[in-house]
Amino acid sequence: MSTPTLFEPTPAAGLTTRPAAVTQPLVIGLDMALGTSGIAGPGWTDTVRTGDRSGEARLDYIVDRAASFYRHADFAVIEGAAFSLSSTRGSDELSAIRWMVRCDLRRRGIPFAVVNPDSRTIYATGKARWKDEQGRKLTKSQVKGLVRNGVAEQYGIECTGTTRYDEADAYVLMAMGSDWLGYPLAELPATHRRALKAVPWPTTPVAVAR
Repeated sequence: MSTPTLFEPTPAAGLTTRPAAVTQPLVIGLDMALGTSGIAGPGWTDTVRTGDRSGEARLDYIVDRAASFYRHADFAVIEGAAFSLSSTRGSDELSAIRWMVRCDLRRRGIPFAVVNPDSRTIYATGKARWKDEQGRKLTKSQVKGLVRNGVAEQYGIECTGTTRYDEADAYVLMAMGSDWLGYPLAELPATHRRALKAVPWPTTPVAVAR
């Protein structure tokens, strides 16, 4: 878990709410997963771990814990499905948790956007596909490492340990939402920011939008 610097999660997450004087909107990034979900806000990252829970109990637990972070959010950004993996084991349940979180955000009146994994990687690293010096395609883990490094270099957020990739992904999602709202967290080149154009952002006005 990274050290909070700008905003902190809600009291249910064990921390305090953001200062009332701060006008920057609270954007939460959500990298939902069945084992470990990455959660992030400006200046901090955290996780939701499900342990040995399974089935409906696991899904309910994930939504409840994730909601403890986003229930006071102004805007949320969720990582969408990697459709190339849609036939893998557990994909049906993973899709379910994404939709459950989306429905919960809707009930709470919290606007949100869904970002595909390629756009998240582009925003963090400048492109979605990477090769090594020998021209060999990088593995998924290696690309995740580039995203994690990008978060450290661009935002000063060091995601470490076994959940580092989940937390880094969530941070990039949050940074994308903040940028779209008019509050970029770092100066990024056009090669990175072009990813914003591929996101289906909300068509209805967001209260805190520019």
